[in-house]
Amino acid sequence: MATRKKTKSKRQKTPARKPITRKKTPPVKKKVAKKKPAPRPAQTLKAQPVRAPSRPAIPAAPAAAAAPAPLAGEERVGTVTHYFGHLSVAAVRLESGSLRVGDMIHVVGRTSDFRQRVESMQVEHEPVSEVRTGQEFGLKVTDHARENDIVYKAAAPQP
Repeated sequence: MATRKKTKSKRQKTPARKPITRKKTPPVKKKVAKKKPAPRPAQTLKAQPVRAPSRPAIPAAPAAAAAPAPLAGEERVGTVTHYFGHLSVAAVRLESGSLRVGDMIHVVGRTSDFRQRVESMQVEHEPVSEVRTGQEFGLKVTDHARENDIVYKAAAPQP
């Protein structure tokens, strides 16, 4: 008689379960709107004491006056129109005079006040050595400049 191999019995599949359902939270009750109070009867006006006329308000000084004044021998040449922090470049509009590479400038504002020598200027991404009145140019700066800061050209370099 030949021996027969036992066949492995297959595992029976388990019946599918019901999906888990979450319990629903009870609905939130809405608050009832409050009624407006009934209007009060008009009151008679009482006599007010006579006050002395107030003095007219004194206009505040403009913000530019709060900025430090330039030193003697400095002439205003322009203003900062924008500052590019990631490049340390100030966009400056030249209002009067001219500015060359090598000139000493003084940047003054509400929180800015620094001097530096002009080392690099660009007009429309092209390096230039001199700019004239009315031009807007990029100026590499050593410190943080802010919009509306005033740029002065120093007559003599200061150590």
